[in-house]
Amino acid sequence: MSSALPAFDTHEVFNQPPPFGGRNLWADDVALAEAVQREGGDGFAAVLAGYGGLAGDALYWLGFDANRDKPRLRTHDAQGHRIDTVEFHPAYHQLMDAAKTHGVAGLSWHDDTTGAHVARAALSYLHHQADAGTSCPLTMTHAAVAVLRQDPALAEWADKAAAPQYDPRDVPIADKAGITLGMGMTEKQGGSDVRSNTTRAEPQADGSYRLVGHKWFFSAPMSDGFLVLAQAPAGLSCFLMPRRLADGNRNAFRLMRLKDKLGDWSNASSEVELCGAWARRVGEEGRGVATIIGMVMMTRLDCMLGAAAEMRMALAQALHHTRHRTSFGKRLCDHALMTNVLADLAMESEAATTFAIRVAGAVDRAGRSSADAAFARIATAVGKYWVCKRAAVFVNEAQECLGGAGYVEESMLPRLYRQAPLNSIWEGSGNIQCLDVLRALSREPQVVPVLDAELDGVAGRDGSFDAALQALRSALAASPGEAQARRITEQLALLLQAAVLLRANSPIASAFVRSRLGGEHGMAFGTLPADLDTAAVLARALP
Repeated sequence: MSSALPAFDTHEVFNQPPPFGGRNLWADDVALAEAVQREGGDGFAAVLAGYGGLAGDALYWLGFDANRDKPRLRTHDAQGHRIDTVEFHPAYHQLMDAAKTHGVAGLSWHDDTTGAHVARAALSYLHHQADAGTSCPLTMTHAAVAVLRQDPALAEWADKAAAPQYDPRDVPIADKAGITLGMGMTEKQGGSDVRSNTTRAEPQADGSYRLVGHKWFFSAPMSDGFLVLAQAPAGLSCFLMPRRLADGNRNAFRLMRLKDKLGDWSNASSEVELCGAWARRVGEEGRGVATIIGMVMMTRLDCMLGAAAEMRMALAQALHHTRHRTSFGKRLCDHALMTNVLADLAMESEAATTFAIRVAGAVDRAGRSSADAAFARIATAVGKYWVCKRAAVFVNEAQECLGGAGYVEESMLPRLYRQAPLNSIWEGSGNIQCLDVLRALSREPQVVPVLDAELDGVAGRDGSFDAALQALRSALAASPGEAQARRITEQLALLLQAAVLLRANSPIASAFVRSRLGGEHGMAFGTLPADLDTAAVLARALP
């Protein structure tokens, strides 16, 4: 029997991993399931299992299509009429439809069951692993409900934003069962300093306003409405600006161009000029920042969830590859140094996921508990800084596990690497978060007691934890200034992650404390102590 290759074939393909898709991202993630149960979301386990299967298979493949064909701006139609529309690949709409109908943008608002915010957070985490770009409009839609519900006259907007329906048509919201919402906060001259905004809000006789000015980052421009900050007579105020007016006409704003972004390719971000656009004020005039503060907490939580999701998918890709590829006579994952790298990544990923869901639990209980509200207030800023900061270096390490295969688009790792910096920049970059942490510690009297309760609750279980906690308290007692804000926030983040793992009796808790707080770790991943049971860590990380 001949062993010759068929004509035109030069070699046999072997020692390559099978495709990653076809997994259930919920069933694969023990740490996520345990965290959701601890935080009160276990009643939604069947919903999460269903979406985990969808995100790990059909949506996973749709994500490649949605990112391969970027959105395109069409300012005019063939007859020369101004239309200001954005065209997306059909996969984008399929991703949005699946997410919206399964509650990624609204479960916590249209289901008042305890744990709904936790389940919504887990849905967002699962969806983000399939496609991060669509997470942007989903996050803004979800968070905007917290603002819109402050005004009973905006009940239709709030209810339709929370509704499990997706309708991409460019029509007035009266003709839709479900809508999406975007934001227009920052301007060219200010960025995070929104009080320097120059866009004017001119009062009208009927109580509405006309907005004149620009927005430098106008997210998800095909949304049905936008929360916008502008200067009213009494100062910076928040406004709801619809895309279509009630009579069906376009509102008076123009999309100038789409941003050419590093990542987030499936989603569109734009620059816009407001040419007397009709808007309705939300909240008091001059209290724009205070009005949107509840939305900010929600979006910061989703930044944490997104970064943790990117870590999780990068880890899963690295484990999948190294378990199916051999080098120098054995599987890649069985080489001692590779095992150390993978186990280190697995620990970082579990700590990020567990902490993010812990914060989601506090958000879920915030309306019933002042302690949880205070914890959510400080922990979202801490987590937004640290978890998002870790994502980029994490994804790069996962790329190295795949070698050259991790640098080509088919592997998904380049998409994750481009995406990873976004969450650390969006909704307030690192310095903004750390200054907010210092502000909360020094000016909000309810914050320090809830942090003490969280950290003291596990004191005495690990000497390295206790030493690190004492060091933090000594640093805080010295009244740290702005220059020490990052150091304080980093120490607090690591202690909070360790506390969550210790309280949960996680199998990785001791190793996390030794490496992250006890000094038994280098600057790079893969520097865990030699005596750790790395095999057990990896067995837990991915079935």
